[in-house]
Amino acid sequence: MPTNEQVKVLSQVQEVLDIVKERKIENVFFVACGGSSALMYPSKYVLDREAKTIKSDLYSSNEFIHRNPVTLGKNSLVILCSLEGKTPETVYAAQFAKEKGALTVGLTNDLGSLIARDVDCAVKFEFGDEAQAFNTNYSIMYQLTMGLLHIVEGNDKFDKMLTSLSNLQTVYDKVKVAVKEEALKFGEDYKDEKVIYTIGSGANYGVAYAFSICILMEMQWIHSHAIHAGEYFHGPFEILDESVPFIHLLGLDETRPLEERALEFAKRYGKKLIVLDAKEYDFDGIDEEVKGYIAPLVLNYVLRVYANAIADARNHPLSTRRYMWKVDYHLPID
Repeated sequence: MPTNEQVKVLSQVQEVLDIVKERKIENVFFVACGGSSALMYPSKYVLDREAKTIKSDLYSSNEFIHRNPVTLGKNSLVILCSLEGKTPETVYAAQFAKEKGALTVGLTNDLGSLIARDVDCAVKFEFGDEAQAFNTNYSIMYQLTMGLLHIVEGNDKFDKMLTSLSNLQTVYDKVKVAVKEEALKFGEDYKDEKVIYTIGSGANYGVAYAFSICILMEMQWIHSHAIHAGEYFHGPFEILDESVPFIHLLGLDETRPLEERALEFAKRYGKKLIVLDAKEYDFDGIDEEVKGYIAPLVLNYVLRVYANAIADARNHPLSTRRYMWKVDYHLPID
């Protein structure tokens, strides 16, 4: 039985999908900045794997405007995301997309925000440590993506995804207990590191990217870079030695062999290797056909536990900033 909050989320998603039914959607643009952009990578991966007729791409908000994709128009669905709904680049991107005739959907934690004002459909998500898995932005992205595929192409994984997402909080709760001690050890062992790299591929790459730029760089001031496992042997592996920490993500999607290959090499020449393998976690309640898609959400949750641990060990709260919200760097906004 869905909770009241889940019913609210489903109602918002269904409103979007009802409009999609009336439009001939041929392409999807995922548009956001920073962590809001990173959380769209798994949904882009879903469309790459599942869509037979719908094309998709992912853009940083400001580049979306300046690049001005020629295929953007009345048959486009543009999904945007901004936590507080006031990221200037994303607000302008929403306005730009609407001017082109696209159907715009904005995910935000604040339905009274600028982004909610400027899109055709605004969808509210929960955020924070108390947020339930089904109601988060990651989950809603999947609900929208699989719903679109179901409507336009008759894809049969929509209900399987909804059921799996409704069981995801139980997975999170088990994982949080399972990784607690490992996370605390990570915090203590790596609290004094000046650089930590993250590596992943496929649906996991966005998770590696978010942890690198949002947690390590933004929130901890630790030098970092997200490395695609497929690119590892084309330059980045030269930085590997016994003193350099790497966080290796291993997922359950079709690109796992890329991640395994990188890890196998790293074990030969590196010592500071943090391996987070989705195979080690309990995915009870998650449909087998969508486990590869759900894995990045679980790995992202695990990394949040690790983030809290290293922040506590360094006595450097995740809320600490040097420039963000403190100095003038924003685009002007109406």
